[in-house]
Amino acid sequence: MTLRISIAIAFCLASLACTVSDEQEVAIGERDAAEINAQLPLLDDPGITGYVQQLGRTIAAKTSRSDLTWHFYVVNTSEVNAFALPGGFVYVNRGLIDQSERLDQLAGTLGHEIGHIVRRHAVEQMKKQTGANIGISLACTLTKICQHTGAQVVINAAGSALFAKYSRHDEFEADSEAVVNVVNAGIDPRGIPELFQILLKERQRAPSRLDAFFASHPLEESRIAAARQQIAHYDRATLTGLVADDAAFQSFKATLASLPPPPSPRSIEAPVP
Repeated sequence: MTLRISIAIAFCLASLACTVSDEQEVAIGERDAAEINAQLPLLDDPGITGYVQQLGRTIAAKTSRSDLTWHFYVVNTSEVNAFALPGGFVYVNRGLIDQSERLDQLAGTLGHEIGHIVRRHAVEQMKKQTGANIGISLACTLTKICQHTGAQVVINAAGSALFAKYSRHDEFEADSEAVVNVVNAGIDPRGIPELFQILLKERQRAPSRLDAFFASHPLEESRIAAARQQIAHYDRATLTGLVADDAAFQSFKATLASLPPPPSPRSIEAPVP
């Protein structure tokens, strides 16, 4: 992203005087993704990354923002989380894939994060921020202005990132998008509330593994109920014809399990570019 575009976006949002175009949104995502990709322990196994990219792009291709260039990454951490950046960048942690027992559960996660991008939740969150700090923080994030002041951004390997936290309303919207997204891709949406239930049970068993997920994805029984209610509107014959699991997903899971264990979670301090 050029310095001119960076400064324009920063002061545009600071003054709340204009909207963010698709081009600007992608530029924000590209800048954040470059910073994050340099710091997070991303898996580079072609079989793992290729599967997630193909699944994610298959789902994204059926959305209203199919024209974006979508990117999907697997973070090599046992922490359970997933997050999205503006403009088509989606990250899913290895720990969340481990919790997914079937294709439809992982697809639901990707559909949810894709939903955040389709609804432009990160951009809307930025626009709603007020006060003098927004101009400074965005300028630091999007430009080199703060480089010489020693400013730093902390990226947590558990999956926290810029724009990763959403309101409960945003989460409900992303859940709704996830149901529609996976159905349109020919995948059973019932994996969405099922994975929610798995995560709630896992939180009781090992709460520390899901701290980041529940911090950035408020989850309660009402979200599960809302997803099930939306799914109930689909004809049973339609749901029966959708894919819940297949051999390719189970092979993908077996390959992932055969890899060396992920490194211990840690916070990484990265200088602002």
